Amino acid sequence: QVQLAESGGGLVQAGGSLRLSCTASGRTFSMYNMGWFRQAPGKEREFVAGIAYNSRSTIYVDSVKGRFTVSRDNAKNTVYLQMNSLKPEDTAVYYCATEKYGLRPITSATYDYWGQGTQVTVSS
Repeated sequence: QVQLAESGGGLVQAGGSLRLSCTASGRTFSMYNMGWFRQAPGKEREFVAGIAYNSRSTIYVDSVKGRFTVSRDNAKNTVYLQMNSLKPEDTAVYYCATEKYGLRPITSATYDYWGQGTQVTVSS
């Protein structure tokens, strides 16, 4: 079955940077879009960024554009989220996710499999 494992979270001061990683297993990674979501305490989970299976397309929520970059290495079955200029409002549990069906256009909505999450805390 599909398994996703995030790493790289932690505590950072405002203005700092973190890079999250998510390694996938259980199927051919290069056929599936990957996404990053986050959930802050008391809030609903929100889409943050997504990358197409072939890396040709990326999408971001407006609040992270220009600060976060999503990328992937299909040879390593890994997707990354580089987070720069972090703000306290970026504090959340970050999850990576992937779709059930492969070779599709990238979206912010159709994700079926989830990792366990990694905590990111940004102090002011």
